[in-house]
Amino acid sequence: MKKYITVRMGKHISFFYDKKAVAVLAALIAAAVLLFLISIGSGEMRMSPLEAAAALFGYGEEIHQTVIVTFRLPRVLVAWLAGMALAAAGAILQGMVRNPLASPDVLGITGGAAAAVVGFLALFSDENNSLTVSIHWLPLAAFLGAAAAAWLVYMLAWKNGLAPLRLVLVGIGVSALMQALTTLLMITGPIYRASQANVWITGSVYGASWQHVSLMAPWVIGLLLVAILAARHVNVQELGDELAIGLGGAVERQRLRLVLLSTALTGGAVAFAGGIGFVGLMAPHMARRLVGSAFGALLPTAALLGGVFVMGADLAGRLLLAPTEIPAGVFTAAIGAPYFIYLLYRSRKL
Repeated sequence: MKKYITVRMGKHISFFYDKKAVAVLAALIAAAVLLFLISIGSGEMRMSPLEAAAALFGYGEEIHQTVIVTFRLPRVLVAWLAGMALAAAGAILQGMVRNPLASPDVLGITGGAAAAVVGFLALFSDENNSLTVSIHWLPLAAFLGAAAAAWLVYMLAWKNGLAPLRLVLVGIGVSALMQALTTLLMITGPIYRASQANVWITGSVYGASWQHVSLMAPWVIGLLLVAILAARHVNVQELGDELAIGLGGAVERQRLRLVLLSTALTGGAVAFAGGIGFVGLMAPHMARRLVGSAFGALLPTAALLGGVFVMGADLAGRLLLAPTEIPAGVFTAAIGAPYFIYLLYRSRKL
């Protein structure tokens, strides 16, 4: 039985796909849709997945439609998009630097985005607890913070190339620096923003609205499409600098573009879902075990896994101690921190 199937479209377009990867993606899509329906149907007013699906498409009881469309759907969509963005960013970083410990939060990129968001809230809040500038600038602020942290890590870790151990150690240091800066901004900013910023740092989609979805969806979906188109560059980067140069690749230029792409994905996620940790570390590893290291299959698999993780974490946070809600980032950290320690223990490079 053939493992790969070749597809030809006209004279100039042809590609092949792995049948196992397609089966895994189909299963993950089905699992994500089922979890999505369970999530929008869960809460004080419970609905079965069939009732939730009916309400989603305008059927069933009117109260069900109102609860799902107005309150639950934006929250679940933001969780799904944030998980996909963080997982894709982690997959890009791990492939680019050939380091299994690389992820946006470990390297301080998430921390830089979170610090920028907290600074944005602190600097542009008036006495009435409202922002003096449009929320549309929030993703840009998060991107600039993430970009600043990524640039700092890249410059400090560079010494005749990027050594995996040096990159991780510098990233951990920059992450601690970003956390300190965030704490300083919380202390010096308005007191009523401190609690909001604290939840934001942990990572939560509580209070997500359709305005957030309308800003986040084009950003994340567009960048994911760009990442899929850049799959071949990541595959080349994984071969190492010497082989990549021998194949005619502009290694440093491609690496810079990939860092910017990962940074933009992280900034878009953190701007609306906060600093949800360890998704970008876990999802690519699990995807690699399922479909291998070819980035064309790895990226969508990791993105789907990331979306499932964050949706599941948000669902657990809503239900386990109801009516008290626990931020989704608490659950991702509870799973991700031991997993990170396990990776450190298993890594022979350390």
